[in-house]
Amino acid sequence: MALNSPSVGKGVVLSLVSLTLLSVMPIISNLRPSDVGALSFAFALSVWQLVFATPAFGFELWSGTKGIFGVKLSPCESQRMVLVALFTGGLFGLSTYFYVLGVEKAGATNAAIAIQAYPLFAIFWETLFLKRHKTAFELTLTAVLIGALYYLGTGGTFLMSGLSPWFLASLGVPLLWSIAHVIIKEELGKKPVTPVQVTFFRVAISTLFLAIILAIAIPSGLAIGASAIFQTMSANMGLVYFLELVVWFYAVRHIDVSLASSITTPWPALTMVLAVPLLDDTIATYQIVALAVVVACIYGLTITSLRRTRVQSLTPRA
Repeated sequence: MALNSPSVGKGVVLSLVSLTLLSVMPIISNLRPSDVGALSFAFALSVWQLVFATPAFGFELWSGTKGIFGVKLSPCESQRMVLVALFTGGLFGLSTYFYVLGVEKAGATNAAIAIQAYPLFAIFWETLFLKRHKTAFELTLTAVLIGALYYLGTGGTFLMSGLSPWFLASLGVPLLWSIAHVIIKEELGKKPVTPVQVTFFRVAISTLFLAIILAIAIPSGLAIGASAIFQTMSANMGLVYFLELVVWFYAVRHIDVSLASSITTPWPALTMVLAVPLLDDTIATYQIVALAVVVACIYGLTITSLRRTRVQSLTPRA
């Protein structure tokens, strides 16, 4: 679906909405009943995402918006697209589980900051597969960002013995996201798939993946997962997560991903503020320091990337 009139103002507003939704997601996750496990909750919220995505998906088809269905694909292309969808959907399903588990075990604030490590993994994949070498300044910021995350993961001690395995689980979220996003951008970036279609297929496959894992990992797993579906917090989480995905996709159709990412970067700060009254969390000084350093590094990396892109666009080509 082509966007006829991009608007910077709309993009900024949508990015701010995305920031708000991102910040409340860890809070909702940790407000679930204590007897609902992380895997069951991840499955239940994915079911609700699918519930909310299905009407939007159906409405688009009814209204004549074909998106990916308007593209003529060869059998080879179709098979490749199905394999990509299944693989990335599985990655997103696994990341949903790590998200819920990390927020629960590491704490809403720590997990929120850990998820901000996404640029680190993006830089790694770009360097490894796309051969995009970074400047000394970017490498310095990356090293400082890694140090800040390590400082946070050790509880402000810098001691390896204090490194929380649950914090590492939280880092699995941006790691899996980065892999899936690189693949999706490479395979689907030039095809007219709509935000609703991307969201629908993503959550449908993620739900199926988590259902299979739940059935294998836990006795009576599907029965437990079905029970979790009827919890209020799983419905709330599914709705907020679905809205965040769609809002984000529409935001980046109005403005560059780098600008949208910059606007949403401070969302862990709002999570930190909300966690105190809603979860009775206590915010430590080292968490505030780590967040400030992480946000500063991400802004530095974003600005550097924007400048390099601008210079490249102005450089005459032979």
